[in-house]
Amino acid sequence: GGGGGGGGGAAGRGARRPPAAVLAVAAWLLVVLALVTYVAADPTLDANQLFFLVDVVGAGVYGTVAGVVLARRAHPVPVILGLTAIGLGLAAFSYGYTQLASVRSGLPWQGAIEPLQNTAWIPGTLALFLVVPWLIRDGRLDAAARAGLVAGTLTIVWFFVARTFTDTAQIWLIAPVVTLGLAAAVDAGRRWRRGPVAERVGLGWLCLGTTLMALSFLPLALPPTWPSLWMLTPLTQLVVQAFYPAAILVSVLRQRMWGLDLPVSRAVLAGSLTVGLLGLYVVVATALAGLLPTADSVLAQAVAAGAVAVAVQPFRLWLQRRVHDLVYGEGGDPARVVRRLGARFAEAETPEDLLAELAGGVAVALRLESVTVWRSGDADPVARRGEPTGDPTTVELIHRGAPVGRLTVTAPPGEALGARSRKSLDEWASVVATGLALVQATRDLDAARERLSTVRLEERRVIRRELHDGLGPSLAGIRLGLQGVRNLLRTDSDAAVRLLESLQVQLDHQVDGVRSLSRNLFPPILDELGLAAALDELAAQHARGGFALDVRAQLPARVDVYAGAAAYGIVVEAVSNARRHSGADGCRVEAVCAATESGGRQLTVTIRDGGTGFDSGRDAGVGTRSMRERAGELGGTVVIDSLEPHGTRVTARLPLAPS
Repeated sequence: GGGGGGGGGAAGRGARRPPAAVLAVAAWLLVVLALVTYVAADPTLDANQLFFLVDVVGAGVYGTVAGVVLARRAHPVPVILGLTAIGLGLAAFSYGYTQLASVRSGLPWQGAIEPLQNTAWIPGTLALFLVVPWLIRDGRLDAAARAGLVAGTLTIVWFFVARTFTDTAQIWLIAPVVTLGLAAAVDAGRRWRRGPVAERVGLGWLCLGTTLMALSFLPLALPPTWPSLWMLTPLTQLVVQAFYPAAILVSVLRQRMWGLDLPVSRAVLAGSLTVGLLGLYVVVATALAGLLPTADSVLAQAVAAGAVAVAVQPFRLWLQRRVHDLVYGEGGDPARVVRRLGARFAEAETPEDLLAELAGGVAVALRLESVTVWRSGDADPVARRGEPTGDPTTVELIHRGAPVGRLTVTAPPGEALGARSRKSLDEWASVVATGLALVQATRDLDAARERLSTVRLEERRVIRRELHDGLGPSLAGIRLGLQGVRNLLRTDSDAAVRLLESLQVQLDHQVDGVRSLSRNLFPPILDELGLAAALDELAAQHARGGFALDVRAQLPARVDVYAGAAAYGIVVEAVSNARRHSGADGCRVEAVCAATESGGRQLTVTIRDGGTGFDSGRDAGVGTRSMRERAGELGGTVVIDSLEPHGTRVTARLPLAPS
């Protein structure tokens, strides 16, 4: 068993919802009948009419609250409130009917109805502060709550039986009620101060109301020689109606009142403000009346009224902030939740942890069942808090004008998102979108690091191959040739000279090879004169080997060094592929810088040949992967496609850093 304010408990998922209208209509019908019979009786004023007023107000208020809550979620607390309202309505009707019977004889069922004014109110009224506080919590009831629930129920039974059928002294009736009521208040206060954050909403007000309800029964145990103190019981219970029903409403619905939040907040504020200022007036006037002569009682009243006038504005502002927290909670102030989460973000070791904290922050602030963050194109969520069971609400996540993912949320079972929650959700979406963009940037950075490592490894393999297969054997051969020269110097000097000349040619060839390798990696002219000059030099090198490069570069004097180096490496690789595989005797290289639609600048390099074309079904080789990795490191792209009727085109687009 066990009730739950936020989704668990006995009336949780799958519970059958009692008809809300039945309880509310029944309670208000009894209120109307009580007022009609009371007015028809036209009774003289007496002490019992204060209790009649308490019963009428309680029946209307708690019947309304029960109907509102049950219309939105199944929960044991509103059922108790509805039964309380009916009990109070029966007691009020019994009083009015009895008054009417005293002036109109012969009314039916008088003997059965009259006792209800002294008995019908007992179970519900006592349950308000002996049972309800134990049920307002998330999840199943713990041992303390179960014990409090059992003790409260037994106390209600004891009070009803002993008061109705025995002559037990008042002290033994009231003492258990007050004691267990204060115990329930202490438990609500403890959970308000130290319990889970999600359970604290409204518990401060619930603690105050429970305390006042319990203490309101104390005057009933005082000796009858103190006749004026009995009035404290109905007056205190009327005072409690200013906020206690709203505290129950908010504690159960957890700030998901869907259009009721404004009326509830204004009603609580007006009622609490009226009660507080009235209490201040009574305290000041009473205190001054005891200090001043009787003739000056008007002065005491004037001073008390002045004190109320001075206190009204600061008291209203102080009370308004607390009522706002009661009704709207953290969802009404997203910045407050962001500040609170900021302290937890510092503990996040990865961006994924930070995104998980954001999802949890949204779930806590808006009292949601689940929050799931998806990245565009991913089949699995990036972060999730809670398990969804109902229909999701989806919000697109936009970062810098571009969609980066979506946020899907579900309300607790039986609930729905209102306009205020949707507005807060939209405000939260921008924060989550930033977190998702950070996760994506981190992943891109990791991928770039991996690609960079791959490119460096491949370059090292190329250098190793050139050294191992080219320069290494050549130097070994030159070494053997020099040994031969040494042997021939004494016997055949002419042959030694001819061998030296041959070795010099080989050595010059290897020197040219080393220079060519260094230029392919990063030619000095690229750093000194720029990309256009480096492409012209590359064309001159290939021209000496019989392969014609038609270079057309429209570039500024200086191009971003990283983009220039990447573009040069892509051109070298593409031209080498064209020379080896296309069968053409040359190709064209075009390079241009232009503005993009987003307002940035981009370097576009195109290499075209008129050869056999590009086979898109063939696996990409090392050269193709190298070109794409060079572009990917800068956030650019490389596209390779075939031309009609024949030929291949390589297009590289590289973003330029702002100058």
